[in-house]
Amino acid sequence: MLLEGRVVGLVEDDPVMGESLVQSLSLEGCHVDWWKTGAEAMRGLRATSPDLVVCDIKLPDIDGDDLFRQLAATSSIPPFLFITAYGDIDQAVAIMRAGGSDYVTKPFDTTGFIMRARSLIQRNPVARTDAVLGVSEAMRDIEAMLRRVCDRTTPLLITGETGVGKEVCARFLHDISQRSKEPFIGVNCAAIPADVMESELFGHKGTGAAGFHRGFAERARGGILFLDEVAELPTHLQAKLLRLVETREFNRVGGEQLLQFHGRIVCSTNRDLTAAIREGRFREDLYYRINVMGVEVPSLKNRPDDIPWLMDLFFEQFRHGDRVLVKGFSTLAQEAALGYSWPGNVRQLKNRVERAVTLANGEWIMPIDLFPDLVELEHPLIQAFATLSQTRDFAERRQIERAIKETNGHIIEAAKLLGISRTTLWEKMRRLDLTGEFR
Repeated sequence: MLLEGRVVGLVEDDPVMGESLVQSLSLEGCHVDWWKTGAEAMRGLRATSPDLVVCDIKLPDIDGDDLFRQLAATSSIPPFLFITAYGDIDQAVAIMRAGGSDYVTKPFDTTGFIMRARSLIQRNPVARTDAVLGVSEAMRDIEAMLRRVCDRTTPLLITGETGVGKEVCARFLHDISQRSKEPFIGVNCAAIPADVMESELFGHKGTGAAGFHRGFAERARGGILFLDEVAELPTHLQAKLLRLVETREFNRVGGEQLLQFHGRIVCSTNRDLTAAIREGRFREDLYYRINVMGVEVPSLKNRPDDIPWLMDLFFEQFRHGDRVLVKGFSTLAQEAALGYSWPGNVRQLKNRVERAVTLANGEWIMPIDLFPDLVELEHPLIQAFATLSQTRDFAERRQIERAIKETNGHIIEAAKLLGISRTTLWEKMRRLDLTGEFR
């Protein structure tokens, strides 16, 4: 179970509601710390680090919203799932804009509540601090695979779209291997002119001290030689790279001495190498030699679980400095990021976060801070920032999509999770133009 072993802080003064929530969360495998006042919660939350806080808005001594703001002003906090007896969308939007993660309105369906708790914990970087490359199943599988092969000498090929993090994977492999004290030499094969590439890769030997140059292969020593965009290598250099892979020997340009290569070769490309082979642009024998072990890094749009985790990771990188007053991402900004296709993948997300942290007008980053270029296009991501009705539609769309994903397309089960009838769900899906194959 996703919630098994997780710690949940519950702030609820109603004994009946509190007992019910403790029981429901405990059945999911959670450990629950229950506080009945804001003062108790303030002390408890400053002493512990729960994965999620479930907090009633109305408390006997302080509003849950005030509790959240006081904690957020002094430290990094886990996601807050608010409970309110008021279904007013204005209050909900105010809570979300303040940085609250989600809310439920009394009375609520227990199954739907647990689903929201699961979703928030899955997105919570505090609960997934052991992740290095990502929290999605795909990136955890890649991380596990790289850990298994980190100390081999066999070449490794990393494929994936531009910006997905191929070099990040290669550097991670280097850092966890026995080669970590040796150099990591990264070579962008697309950035070096073809007429000097051979000299840069293997070095050259001319007359005098000025004519001597150690190439990347020699400088790698016992570390890793990372050939980024290997498909861009000229054909004649592909033959020399094949020799390096097979014999682990090379000559400097103009030199006769045979040198030993002691490192490990890791290649990457965003190209389809099998298509390049058919077109005669890449050697088939080289492909099989560098692809003994292969890793394909999926695009960011195909691993949405990583988006909030990466946003928080980059936020921590860029938030330092006295002039940075931003506290974090609003729920609207997270929802907008989850709804975006990210054609530039992780690199694009990182650039957007850096800009937003630097130029955001308020304490919480909003969709318009991440996507200022979409304002004139009246893009739905920005419309979600514009009006309350558009905000509601955007939030409903995301929640319905999550419920459908959670139930593998079963409309009846999705309706139960959402606490509405099947007919109501179908009506909302038609209004929001949600299409697909469902059962």
